[in-house]
Amino acid sequence: MTAIKAIHSLIFLVLQTSICYLVYKGLRGETDRKAVAVTAVVGAECVIYAGNRFRCPLTALAEDLGAESGSVTDIFLPKWLAANVSRIYCPLFVLALFLHGRNLRRRAS
Repeated sequence: MTAIKAIHSLIFLVLQTSICYLVYKGLRGETDRKAVAVTAVVGAECVIYAGNRFRCPLTALAEDLGAESGSVTDIFLPKWLAANVSRIYCPLFVLALFLHGRNLRRRAS
């Protein structure tokens, strides 16, 4: 279970750092190829999560390895953050998409 928690924590770190990066770059008006690539990575994670019925794909792995609930929300984060990840970062990702869309519209005009 420790390995799953570590992997999940690493994935969390990469994705949430990516979202924060996108918001930062969007606020600065810097929409570039790197921002597009990061958006693709975060978007792919969203599609995977939604395609798995809004259940982390690592949950089934945790259950297969003997976890009672299969929950991996006990990743190496404060419990309140782990339990509210989607409520915090989904609006930030939507904000980032809005900001970059605004930047692209400004660039086109």
